[in-house]
Amino acid sequence: MPNWLLPENIQDMLPDEAWRIEGMRRDVLELLRLSGYQLVSPPLLEYVESLLINDSADMDLRSFKLVDQLSGRTLALRADITPQVARIDAHLLNRQGVTRLSYAGSVLHTQPSGLMRTREPLQIGAELYGHSGLESDLEVQRLMLQSLALLGIQGVHLDLGHVAVFRALMKDAAIDGELEAALFNALQSKDVPSLKGLVAGLHRDVQAALLALPELYGGVEVLQRARQVLPRSTHAALEELERAASQLQPLAQHIGIDLAELRGYHYHSGMVFAAYHAGSHDAIAVGGRYDDVGKSFGRARAATGFSMDLRQLHGLLGKQAMPKGILAPHRSDAALDAAIAQLRQRGHMVVVDLLGSPAHHAELDCDRELVSRNGAWVVVEI
Repeated sequence: MPNWLLPENIQDMLPDEAWRIEGMRRDVLELLRLSGYQLVSPPLLEYVESLLINDSADMDLRSFKLVDQLSGRTLALRADITPQVARIDAHLLNRQGVTRLSYAGSVLHTQPSGLMRTREPLQIGAELYGHSGLESDLEVQRLMLQSLALLGIQGVHLDLGHVAVFRALMKDAAIDGELEAALFNALQSKDVPSLKGLVAGLHRDVQAALLALPELYGGVEVLQRARQVLPRSTHAALEELERAASQLQPLAQHIGIDLAELRGYHYHSGMVFAAYHAGSHDAIAVGGRYDDVGKSFGRARAATGFSMDLRQLHGLLGKQAMPKGILAPHRSDAALDAAIAQLRQRGHMVVVDLLGSPAHHAELDCDRELVSRNGAWVVVEI
């Protein structure tokens, strides 16, 4: 096998893509900085226990693992930065009030998370700790939608869900363990025949509520139907969804409600959300409330946040030509050096032609050049 081949779903980023993604990263982080989010940069490698949220089986399967030659303990390459940021908030910063943190970095997955997805996403996101109200949910949801708009992603569909609806039904019927897990799996896949078999032995009202969940998907009008078929224990969550949809309407082309959406159920505790785009089979940004995840690091905190993959988002954008440079001759000339320095200070790319061969000029990606005229160095079109 040639030694230049890469593993499946692992790709290089060539110059045009790499520069554009770097610009996207800077733009989003600047938006977050201006919104009060402080940047953190956790390590790529940690002890495996630190990276698994509530012993999540999904995260365990997604994580590459290896043995630490120094300690003999199992290490993992992060599959998600969110647990690391929760650890930083709970264990290192230890602030008592609201904490806003942002991050950007590569993560690694044992399997691609969707059709044509890379196993090395470039994850960027924001987390807000220390506030449990709807206001903080709305803040991160707005930031997610604003970030997508800033990057030029138009026509975004926002889906809202709330894991508290399913949790309330489980609590009302005193369901836990294997049956809860089976119901969760059936709802996630919207497998109605399996769901009917699973609820057969439950109280009639619980049956009706659980069987209604896969059908409670659509526009905001779904919430009115939900109030009619779901018990009162779910109504507080429905009210939150209605308020959120009302306030987020100007930022999304369309807002949908999906009461069977239980993504991240094992660690999410409240509203969950995902952004979709016609150019992608998978969600292009996801988030939700995950109160008490910090408990495993010694301090439970209310928390909500969002994340997205810049490499996935880059694929949704049309091709854009990178700015061309200015070609400069290679010679010892103080005036030439000063002209090059001045152009670079003004933000121009200046490429020194080391080979001095016109045959290679096309590879240097320049459309202008520095030439000496009347004792001065000036820029002219090539």
